[in-house]
Amino acid sequence: MMKKLLYILFLGIGFASYSQECPDLLSPVDGATNVPVDATITWEAIPGIPGYQIRLGTTPGGGELGVTSVGSATSYTPPQGLPDNTQIYVTIILDFLFQGGSDIVCESQSFTTEDVTTPPACTSIRTPQDGAVDVSVFTNISWNYAPTATGYRVTVGTTPGGNDVVNDFDVGNVLTYNPPGEFDPNTTFYVRIVPYNENGAAPNCQESTFITGDVAPLPGCTSLITPVNGAINVPLTPFLEWVPVPGATGYRVTIGTTPTNANILDSAVFTTNSTFVIDFEPNLTFFVRIVPFNDSGEAIGCGQESFSTLLGCGPFLDLTTGEFVSFNPEVVFPPVFSFCENDDPLVLTAPIIADGYRWYSVDPFDNVSLISENRELTVDQVGDYQLEVYDIISQPGGVIECGTTVDFEVVSSEIATLERLDISEMALGLRIEVVASGNGDYEYAIDDVNGPYQDSNVFNGVQPGNHTLYVRDKNGCGVVEESFEQDLTVEGFPKFFTPNGDNINDFWQFIQPEGQNIVLTSIRIFDRYGKLLTEIRQDSQGWDGTFNGRQLPADDYWYLAIDDSNREVRGHFSLKR
Repeated sequence: MMKKLLYILFLGIGFASYSQECPDLLSPVDGATNVPVDATITWEAIPGIPGYQIRLGTTPGGGELGVTSVGSATSYTPPQGLPDNTQIYVTIILDFLFQGGSDIVCESQSFTTEDVTTPPACTSIRTPQDGAVDVSVFTNISWNYAPTATGYRVTVGTTPGGNDVVNDFDVGNVLTYNPPGEFDPNTTFYVRIVPYNENGAAPNCQESTFITGDVAPLPGCTSLITPVNGAINVPLTPFLEWVPVPGATGYRVTIGTTPTNANILDSAVFTTNSTFVIDFEPNLTFFVRIVPFNDSGEAIGCGQESFSTLLGCGPFLDLTTGEFVSFNPEVVFPPVFSFCENDDPLVLTAPIIADGYRWYSVDPFDNVSLISENRELTVDQVGDYQLEVYDIISQPGGVIECGTTVDFEVVSSEIATLERLDISEMALGLRIEVVASGNGDYEYAIDDVNGPYQDSNVFNGVQPGNHTLYVRDKNGCGVVEESFEQDLTVEGFPKFFTPNGDNINDFWQFIQPEGQNIVLTSIRIFDRYGKLLTEIRQDSQGWDGTFNGRQLPADDYWYLAIDDSNREVRGHFSLKR
């Protein structure tokens, strides 16, 4: 869960306070132990943060193990690894400088690395590559990180196994070696890099070779002219220009959104000292390295520069209010709409005034098709749709479109068809079940067309009398109603009978209530398990308590009566002996 810190920003003679979320470590998590020394550190992404710095140390807030800007990346792999058996403190810094604010230093989190008990493995040389020819005499030697290594020894000679140039030199925990002078021209050199740690050195590491070329001066490094290093609010299609370098025949340009990747340009070659870059993303920091080269090789040790693009649509921090704001319109739109069958088409209107609108239909495979760019949309088909509402925002260098998209569904509906009312006798009154059909989403009310309505189609505890039931389509397609009088009431059905042959209550039968004329088309009698025992007519003598000529035991039995309007009433009675 993200942590919140309270910060005070001084703005002129006033100040504003706000709480800022800080990210939790995802891997290794805070408090983790036995973490590999070559672990990659990852953390949560915070919306609206243009960039991060990561500080590593052995004390809270310490940075003796390195402080690195990683741009918008949310992971970092220490290039020389981490010390073993050590509590490492990680401090994430939220970079607000390019928005005109101050960096926010989050509370440190920590983990403990593994105890390494074996020597490291050998490494491989990155530059010059093994077998390379025409290598510049000014070249440096670099190699890849060997996991668990805490240092490296370098040996260079002009014969296999030789050490006449560099003899087992301990360079420490770095990944490059810069010889004190240039290498001899047109010479074969043999290089061995041996990683080591407290448990010993890597065994049997192999040599690599390279051959130098003729002596010729290397070009120097260059620097950005526009945008300058550290620039903010750079247009999304900037013109890049850098200082021309005498003696350079070209430039290798690398651009990425983190210091270690090249996802925009990867060593692209330019023969001039400028270029346009099309369509940078807004609200990001970009890292640029420009390396001049000529026939003798590339410039050595050229640094990395950076700049940040426009704020874009956001979210970004408003330093006046201390709140994150966005240029995207806020759209509140219902997720479901319906139109009534055999009625007019459905007309939808975007809920806010904006610079533009786009309506899309979405097929079952999530493919979208633009169907309208007006504020209103007429719909006559069910399905999935999207509404995009956007504003045009002017910023230095041009305009951008900031939009919000919402999904919604269109369904069809219709007024209900009321099939029947199922009425049952219960201890506290009548149970009325409303049976309705139709292609709609229905709700139910009793005795008042204005409700209250309920989702359940069952009403319990209804007192005998005259009632009206209402069924309303939730999507506005209409209300149907059904009234019934106090016809099938509990007074007409005896509570018990005693078929013992004394000619008193020997039969169970419906008794017509005084002053009423109820016509029953069927009276069915069941046992407690729902087995049909008999069906009697209203004009018959009634049931005598037998089944297939056999007397049934004293127990509770159930009845289902249906009148000439197809209305039902259910109840139970007792057979006593």
